[in-house]
Amino acid sequence: MEKLANLYLKKFGKSPDSIAPLKSDGSDRKVYRIISGSQTVVGIIGNDPDENFAFVEFSKSFKNSGLRVPEIYITDLNNGVYLEEDLGDYTLFSWMMEIREKQGFTDEIKNMYQSVIEYLPNFQIKAGANIDYSYCYQHVIFGKHSMDWDLHYFKNRFLDVFYNQAISQSAIEDDFKTLIDFLLQEERKYFLYRDFQSRNVMIKNNLPYFIDYQSGRRGALQYDVASMLYDSKADLPEAFREQLLKVYLNRVQKLDAVDPDRFMKYFYGFVLMRIMQAFGAYGYLSVVKKKKHFFKSVPYAINNLKILLNKELEILKNLPTLTEIFTNLVNDKNIIKFGTEDE
Repeated sequence: MEKLANLYLKKFGKSPDSIAPLKSDGSDRKVYRIISGSQTVVGIIGNDPDENFAFVEFSKSFKNSGLRVPEIYITDLNNGVYLEEDLGDYTLFSWMMEIREKQGFTDEIKNMYQSVIEYLPNFQIKAGANIDYSYCYQHVIFGKHSMDWDLHYFKNRFLDVFYNQAISQSAIEDDFKTLIDFLLQEERKYFLYRDFQSRNVMIKNNLPYFIDYQSGRRGALQYDVASMLYDSKADLPEAFREQLLKVYLNRVQKLDAVDPDRFMKYFYGFVLMRIMQAFGAYGYLSVVKKKKHFFKSVPYAINNLKILLNKELEILKNLPTLTEIFTNLVNDKNIIKFGTEDE
């Protein structure tokens, strides 16, 4: 924290009154609120230089495009620290849940989600046209390698740990290849936020602001929409998801010539990809990182699988092994019970 205090002194010409840790969810970065009188800023300590660089440079680029992202005040990337605008305490998720627990799923929540989903193409299409993809610190494009990684993350971090039935390795690999080959047919020329979900949107002055896009890369439009609409613990009603999807497509078509039928052809394939990635994350964070509260998202993710199975999606007809696994997960009362138990 001394590095943060020194950076604050360098930027603002005075020492802070206090530095308090903030929750950083699944990230390994340490996040702090730095307070001096009535002024607050957020200080970040990150151990991955490439991740720090990506976030800082993407932030500057998005800010120059007029997007609602945190302003970067000062950096010392050699020491892995930087200061950014304090966007408050409310994520979209925490803001929604506070209202939902008292009043239910209100129009206020629906309107906020609509504004968030309508804002997404500003990243994907507007800013994405000018972004420097050399800033990407993992992969420049969400292609075969990224998709393969997500699917094996699901297998290695979730199925191998929690799934209690035998899996044919060759059969699941065949399904992975089928899904990847299918999704690779879609256009991948847009900015893909990569983790566009309710905990990465901040609500300040009743407006959404956006954070944690450092894993961004070039990719297809569908992935980020799938991430937000099927964000497990947010538990959006399915009819509302479908409504938001229409809102999103209407907005996109004002910015680019996107065929809605083609978009929908691949959409649920990307939903499956994202849900499997999320299962892998829940397994990894709860078991390896010992952040057991992440497992509480699993019953919601399983419910998403149930919804998708009931849709009798065309893509699932070509994924027999994964369909069987999803069906077994939906009917596995033990894993659902485990996800709802207190720590």
